[in-house]
Amino acid sequence: MQNNKKLLVIALGGNALLDSKSKGTIEERERAADITSEQLIPLFKSEDYHVILTHGNGPQVGNLLIQQEEAATKVPPMPLDVCVAETQGEIGYIMQKAMQNAFDRHEITKTTMTLLTQVLVDENDHAFENLSKPVGPYYSADQTRAILAHKDWKFKEDPGGKGYRRVVASPKPIKVLQTGIIKDLTEQGYIVISVGGGGIPVYYNKNNELAGVEAVIDKDLASSQLALDLKADLFVILTNVEQCYINFNKPNEINLRDMNLDEAQTYFDQGHFSAGSMGPKVQSAIEFVQNTGNSAVITNIENLMNALEGKAGTIIHQ
Repeated sequence: MQNNKKLLVIALGGNALLDSKSKGTIEERERAADITSEQLIPLFKSEDYHVILTHGNGPQVGNLLIQQEEAATKVPPMPLDVCVAETQGEIGYIMQKAMQNAFDRHEITKTTMTLLTQVLVDENDHAFENLSKPVGPYYSADQTRAILAHKDWKFKEDPGGKGYRRVVASPKPIKVLQTGIIKDLTEQGYIVISVGGGGIPVYYNKNNELAGVEAVIDKDLASSQLALDLKADLFVILTNVEQCYINFNKPNEINLRDMNLDEAQTYFDQGHFSAGSMGPKVQSAIEFVQNTGNSAVITNIENLMNALEGKAGTIIHQ
């Protein structure tokens, strides 16, 4: 990278874009993006970093799937890869606008742009046999039976008793296809928003043509793959807690400020990080560190700048 700046890939947590308790109105989405943009201003005032932002799309794609179900008799529903592309554009636009407004308020002469990003997966990935990624709304047992009468979907019951949700494949990302473009734009000084929602899942079919696939890629794993492909200096995962913990929210809770690879892998294998929250984040950090030798940080947006100085968050290193 130019000017000896460090390259950061920062994966934004879901609450940075839409609070899980929100209805999903445009006002709520814009407010969340405005808050996130202001929180990132200290980073963008620094001249030490090139920055690439990634993000999830769980609430947004869930709302889109509800819209599709409700309108299915009037408008043909789209497959999941198209839904991911739609939410990439939607979220990217909202974030891009909010960030540019924040730059203008703080007289920062930077430009941000959103890139629709395809992520290559293996059509023979075992994830297509073991559907596990929940998407869309919760359904009652009766609603689930009615859907299964005319759709070949798979459902799993929510452990918390909220009902049933459709589950889809969540294959492992192999390669981010727009890595070269992202690198070029970043070196030119743009702040790039990419790999939204884990990236648009694609594969090469028997004719060696790119084709979309009915799947959702984990956003942290896709972000880690992008950071790996770009040989980023640091991979940062932002979530809703300052750091990782063992025995989280229990009397014997222990905060983890620093973990080497062996420690991180051991705690991961022991099940200290749940599959629905911290697990994929720690797994993503481990894969990045293993394959680059560089470090990864897990923290919340409020402690980002301190974490970059090693004063907050959980750092995972060799």
